[in-house]
Amino acid sequence: MSRLSEVFKSGKKILNIYCTAGFPRLDSTLPVMRALQESGADIIELGMPYSDPLADGETIQKSSAVALANGMNMQVLFEQLKNMRQSPSLGGVGEAIPVVLMGYMNPVLQYGFENFCADAANVGVDGLILPDLPQHEFEKTYRAILEKYNLDLIFLVTPETSEERVKKLDSLSSGFLYAVSSSSTTGGEKDFNEVKEYLQRLQSYQLKNPVLVGFGIKDKKTFNDACKYANGAIIGSAYVKIIQQAPSPEVLTKCFIQSILN
Repeated sequence: MSRLSEVFKSGKKILNIYCTAGFPRLDSTLPVMRALQESGADIIELGMPYSDPLADGETIQKSSAVALANGMNMQVLFEQLKNMRQSPSLGGVGEAIPVVLMGYMNPVLQYGFENFCADAANVGVDGLILPDLPQHEFEKTYRAILEKYNLDLIFLVTPETSEERVKKLDSLSSGFLYAVSSSSTTGGEKDFNEVKEYLQRLQSYQLKNPVLVGFGIKDKKTFNDACKYANGAIIGSAYVKIIQQAPSPEVLTKCFIQSILN
């Protein structure tokens, strides 16, 4: 059973935290990931910096720009992650926590899609979120490669996605389904009363995958609101803002996650 399947077996509400590889410093990637795991995150969503991130708001765009300026690229990322599955005492994050790479097709294709999947699997990555991967291209070309390397592929749905398409994307996804809380970029303010009906509608579809809600989740209240109607939630921009404020992520990460969960 995959790490993502295992984490959802617990029945608890899942906290997925996004961080940007190579931010705030080039060598921050694994220290930030270790801090997230040790502080109580259930899934780590590791952003691969890109110069034109379509779905990302200002905060994550800026973190990507900083990471790129720091020298982050695919080769550096996989070099940093090569010991990821070592125990924390040896500098890794251990075997338990699922790690999902989030990014865009252009740099993945430049690297070579199969080479990328092979290297991701080799370092212990569990799945991918590629918002600009077209469904038909996935079915025609890329699904077989992802299955070859045992990588989950997580599709995104929005309040405007039809029931038919939600069910289709759910059938193609593995790991979980990413429910975007509204049709906007990350980091914006959200009134969860407005998305309650949407999330309840997703519940009524009896989907095969667990559902995690993203975009606009930033604190204990928004996390709990989202979890009333889903299996958990994803926090990105709010965490990225926190860790840019200090040279060491450990203390701020622990305080931030405890403020969400306690």
